[in-house]
Amino acid sequence: MSNILIIKHGSLGDIVQISGILKDIRNHFSASSISILTSKPYQSLFEQCPYVDHVLLDERKARWNFFYLYELMSKIVKQQFSQVIDLQNSSRTEFYRKYLFNVQQWSSSYTILQPGETKEAFDQDGVLKRFQVQLQRSSISTEHTLTPDFSWAVDKNFSNLPSKPYIFLSPFSSSKLPHKRWPHYQELIQIIKNKRPDISMVVAPGPGEIELCKELSTTVLLDGDRPTNFSQLASIIQHADVVIANDTGPAHIAAHLGCKGVVLFGAHTSPQKVSIETKNFKAIMSENLEDLTASSVWDNVQPLLKS
Repeated sequence: MSNILIIKHGSLGDIVQISGILKDIRNHFSASSISILTSKPYQSLFEQCPYVDHVLLDERKARWNFFYLYELMSKIVKQQFSQVIDLQNSSRTEFYRKYLFNVQQWSSSYTILQPGETKEAFDQDGVLKRFQVQLQRSSISTEHTLTPDFSWAVDKNFSNLPSKPYIFLSPFSSSKLPHKRWPHYQELIQIIKNKRPDISMVVAPGPGEIELCKELSTTVLLDGDRPTNFSQLASIIQHADVVIANDTGPAHIAAHLGCKGVVLFGAHTSPQKVSIETKNFKAIMSENLEDLTASSVWDNVQPLLKS
């Protein structure tokens, strides 16, 4: 039995998106042992993924930390992987390929480039299309790659859900990406309360976001007094009537659980580039998120709600 290694460090949205890819890899290597190398925030999530057998942790310490690199190299070499499928496609994982892991059969967006094709040109396609090409050039069928299904991650036993219909809001973003935050959520909340008093509005803050919720007139869902984990968050999103989100991980969860909703985009990238739009989940775009009004968002959301 061969050992296959997948590399995916993050982020949440990226991990949601590879659900179909992981299924395709599992189907292709049905008789192999599949491990995934990831970072600490996603370790427990991957431990419940039906498409991988083992989860390995990469702390991603500085490259000048030779003791850590040697430890990581030893851990990987010990597993005797016959093939690596790099879904992170970063300069760090390219460093691993060149100098650390010593695995000859390596699939990445660097290794599958054809003669005359540049990485810059390859990266112009949407993320799922790029993964499709990467797998196909690695002789792996891509039946599910373009249609991720994140339902494997949903906590079916999570019971802390509102008793009446609700809209899930994702008004936050990484502190490193403040340009993704739409600034008019509170105004939108007031519009919805006036127009649809039968609908609750719900947020599920992550670490460091609980205090921010005090600025919003919404129901805050937690796991006791702690933020929900990713599987509980997926359950909250899956049961929502509509999702309204910034371009962050929860938006990708909504898109790839088949939820109805909208994601709000500024000029930082495009919905096509991040492969987030589906039949039920659409993007509202504005060159400047400040100029995207609460009333225009409501106009897009209202038809999605049951009357």
